[in-house]
Amino acid sequence: MSSIDFTASAELFPARSWKARSRGISYKRFADAAEAVRFAIEELPPECLLGTYLEVDEERFDSRGIRRLYDSADYARARAPRAKTKRAKRA
Repeated sequence: MSSIDFTASAELFPARSWKARSRGISYKRFADAAEAVRFAIEELPPECLLGTYLEVDEERFDSRGIRRLYDSADYARARAPRAKTKRAKRA
């Protein structure tokens, strides 16, 4: 994966699913890529992240790429503590 300029402007294109639309999640533009990555990982519901992509300097990143950017050493912002994921109960 190539390194990106986290200070460059970025655009976030959420998945076009009924779940995303029902939560009012739509296209967002950010002054810097670091904030866009943070928003995607920390604020988007996990089910809405799948199918979402981020564009920075004409380079696109899917949900896995966004996660790799968030986890990279180049990402200079503080990360939120990882929440425990809830598992669906099996009947």
